[in-house]
Amino acid sequence: MARIKYYYDTESCKYERVKVSTWDIVLNSLGFLSFSLILAVGIFYTYNLYFQSPVEARLEKENEELKYYYELLQSELAEASDMLSSLQERDDNVYRVIFEAEPIPASIRDAGVGGVNRYREITSKNLEKEDLVIELHQTLDKLKKQMYIQTKSYDELLDMAANKDNFFAAIPAIQPVSNDELKRLSSGYGMRIHPILKVRKLHPGIDFSAPKGTPIYATGDGVVQRVNVSLGGYGRQVEIDHGYGYVTKYAHMEMFNVKKGQKVKRGECIGYVGNSGRSTAPHLHYEVRKDGKIINPVHYFHQDLNPTEYEEILRLASIENQALGDF
Repeated sequence: MARIKYYYDTESCKYERVKVSTWDIVLNSLGFLSFSLILAVGIFYTYNLYFQSPVEARLEKENEELKYYYELLQSELAEASDMLSSLQERDDNVYRVIFEAEPIPASIRDAGVGGVNRYREITSKNLEKEDLVIELHQTLDKLKKQMYIQTKSYDELLDMAANKDNFFAAIPAIQPVSNDELKRLSSGYGMRIHPILKVRKLHPGIDFSAPKGTPIYATGDGVVQRVNVSLGGYGRQVEIDHGYGYVTKYAHMEMFNVKKGQKVKRGECIGYVGNSGRSTAPHLHYEVRKDGKIINPVHYFHQDLNPTEYEEILRLASIENQALGDF
C-alpha cells in the first residue's frame, strides 16, 4: 500500500494531502529508470574492465595454448631442419666423396616453394593470424621437399654401393707397364720440354720408357672406345672408357692387342710399346681423364705400389724434364 504524504498549509493552518499527478509519476519513474540504467552500465563497464567474462577467459586460455603449441612446433621444425642440414653436409662431404660423386647443387637442395595459388585455401578464410599460418606451411613444405631430395640422394648412393665392386674395378689403379724397379717413368705430368718444339708445354700424361714390344696393360676394367693409327702426333693409340667418368689413353704404341668395342679387364694386355707417331724413343704415353678433364695419372698408381714405392714415383714424376714424344 502506497504511503500517503501530507504538507502543512500555512494559510488554512491545516495539514493537506499531497496530490501527485500522473505526469509526476511518469517523470519520477523515468528518472528512476535512467538512474538505474546508468548505474547498471557503470557497474557492467567496471566489471568488464577488471574482470573477464567466462567466454573471454576461455578464449584467452585457448590463445595461450595455441601460442604455446605454435612456438613448440616452430622449435621442432627448426630442430628437424638442423638435423637435415647435418645429413646434407655429411652426404656431400663424406658419402659422395667416397664414391667420387658430385655434390648436389645448393640451388637444388634449397627446394624453393611457392606459387600464387598455393595457399589459396588459407587466404580465403581471412584468418586473424594468416601470415603465421602461411609461414608455418611454407617452412613445412620446404622441409618436406628437402627431405625428398635427400632420400633420392641416398637412393643414388645405395645404387653406387651396390655397384661398388664394379666401380672400384673400373677406376684406373695400376701402372700401364711393368715397372717393378721404378726406373721406367721418364717424364711426369705438368709443364715439360716438348721434344720437337723445344718449348715448355703442359704434358697431359706420363711417359714410360721401355723397349719395343713391352706389354701394355689396361689400368682398369672398361670398354675400348678408340683404336687409332696416325702418322704423326700420338701415332698408334688406344682409348678405354672405364665408366663413371674415367677414360684412359695409351699412345705411341707398336701393335694393338684389342679392337674397338672390346671389353677389357684390369691387367689385360691391350698392346705393346712402340715408337709410332712423333716420338724420339720407344715409350708409352699414358693419360687419365675424369669427366672430360685431364688429371695427373700418378695419383692412380696406388694398387700395385707400397707407400715407399709410391713416394718414389711421386718424386720421379715431379722432375721437370723433356718428354719422349709429341703431346
